[in-house]
Order: sequence, then structure tokens, then C-alpha cells
Amino acid sequence: MHNKTHQDEETFVSISPDKPGSARVVRAEVTEAPISVTELAGAVQDAAAGAVVTFEGVVRNHDADRAVTGIGYSCHPTAGRIVEQIARDVAQAGRVRALGVVHRVGDLAVGDAALAVAVSSDHRAEAFAVCGQIVEEVKKRLPVWKRQTFTDGTAQWSNLA
Repeated sequence: MHNKTHQDEETFVSISPDKPGSARVVRAEVTEAPISVTELAGAVQDAAAGAVVTFEGVVRNHDADRAVTGIGYSCHPTAGRIVEQIARDVAQAGRVRALGVVHRVGDLAVGDAALAVAVSSDHRAEAFAVCGQIVEEVKKRLPVWKRQTFTDGTAQWSNLA
């Protein structure tokens, strides 16, 4: 059974566990709003958890040998459903207590968070493993593209394949 709330049909869902033993998904979202890994970490807190692990992917100031001023992220209209499915797939494995994953779209400056993941688990090994798994699944499955802008005024699209 799903308990979904939608800000935008394509970008926001909150999922309750599908089956006993599933992790609680506190947030699975693609958003234009700034994201906070600290807030996400607070949302996955669980009294039974001995570990909370987070990942924050931020816009860096370079790509290879070129200076970057920012990145414009865009996504396919199904991105919200796909991030929900990624969260659900991981949650149903039941390896952790709670998880959250948020990817930002729109124009981001150097230092802005583009991806936030938080996981709580009884023990650190599972929390680290599942956090890494979510990051890799997002990179592999989420239809998000980026247009990097460089200090020389040029821009380049990537993640188009």
C-alpha cells in the first residue's frame, strides 16, 4: 500500500513501506528547490538505528581542465516516478531502517547540492552500502541531463546517452 503525496505529479512522492520489513522512504523527489542533506538526515532518523550515512553531490568548479561556473540540470517528465522506483526497490530489500533521495533540477551554482541521499540503519556497514547503492542507481537510471557553463562563456551538454 502506498501513501503518496504529490506537489507535482512527476516530481514528488512520499512512500510508506510496501511490505513488512521494508525500509521507510521519507522522501523520493526531483525538485527545483534547494536541497539540504542535513534536513534529509534528520528525516531518516530512527530510534533503532545506530548509523545515519549521507551523500551530498555538489556542483564543483571544474570539469577536467576547464573552470565551471554552474550547471543547468533538466530531466525527463518521468524522473519523479523513476526516483520513486529506485527508492522503493532499495526499501523493499529491507537492509536499512529509512532512506531518502532528492535530485535537484534547474540552474545550480558552484557549491550547490545537486543530489542528496540519507540512509539510517542498525549498523554502519549497511548504511554505507545502501547509500552508495542509491547514488549509483540514480546515476544509472534517472533521466537527468546537465549543461555545464564554463568561465569562458561556452557551455557543454553531458549525460545525454
